[in-house]
Amino acid sequence: MYRIPRLIDINAKSRIFRDKKKLLIIGRCVELEHPETLEKFKNEYALLSVCLEAEHVNMVGFKLAGILARGKYDEVSVLTVDGSLHCTQLHWMVEEVIKILRGNSIKRRHFVIYHGKLYEVSVKAVKTSRYLYKVHKLVMEG
Repeated sequence: MYRIPRLIDINAKSRIFRDKKKLLIIGRCVELEHPETLEKFKNEYALLSVCLEAEHVNMVGFKLAGILARGKYDEVSVLTVDGSLHCTQLHWMVEEVIKILRGNSIKRRHFVIYHGKLYEVSVKAVKTSRYLYKVHKLVMEG
């Protein structure tokens, strides 16, 4: 049913991404619900899946930190269905891991699928979305 490996299950120096410079972490449901979206990424990125309904964000974040610490990557990106309670955490997790590793040279990109269409969301939007008061102010002022 699922073919994209789970991030939590692979070795930190796996051959799946050993020769890739870009990682794409997807919400697991994307593979079944929006497989056409993955076509845009499969040649350039190593694809890894995560379901935060099944795995705790701290475990996945620790695993990602180990992967990034052992390899040389130009980019780490996230692709989820927009509005998913659990998947939103993947975006925040990547930003937190990069902060912990002090990996400012690693580019981060955040993608969401909204009404079947792919959109890129800024790092600033992801960071802001962690703070409900900031979001409240933006909504009330806009």
